[in-house]
Amino acid sequence: MLTIGALGKKTGTKVQTVRYYEQIGLMPEPGRTEGGQRRYGDAELDRLSFIRHARQLGFPLEAIRELLDLSDNPDCSCAEADSIARRQLKQVEQRMARLEALRTELQRMVHECSGGNTSECRVLEVLRDHSECLTNHEEIGA
Repeated sequence: MLTIGALGKKTGTKVQTVRYYEQIGLMPEPGRTEGGQRRYGDAELDRLSFIRHARQLGFPLEAIRELLDLSDNPDCSCAEADSIARRQLKQVEQRMARLEALRTELQRMVHECSGGNTSECRVLEVLRDHSECLTNHEEIGA
């Protein structure tokens, strides 16, 4: 049996995050000692590792909840898990495309800067006047 600190250390998860996952129902209520300390076993370690890896892959909490529900029902078809993963992949690809457009725009700004005075600085000019920008990046960063 593991304490919450040991569980967190083994999975690379902060104690506050473990408690949060318990509060929102991603992690089950742990067993407790007579003194009230949380105790976790292999099942909780496996579940938290699952959650942690899913978060590292960028899955939102609601998708993780769906994946955990599927994982808890091993006789179900994996088509739904595949669908959730495909949805996440699409979102990642869209983010990557937006980031690539930002990268291109920033490279252009830097390349066009002559290194003279700030009154003639292309970087400052583009930032001041959005019409000078060649990339539509309104969805990014806000």
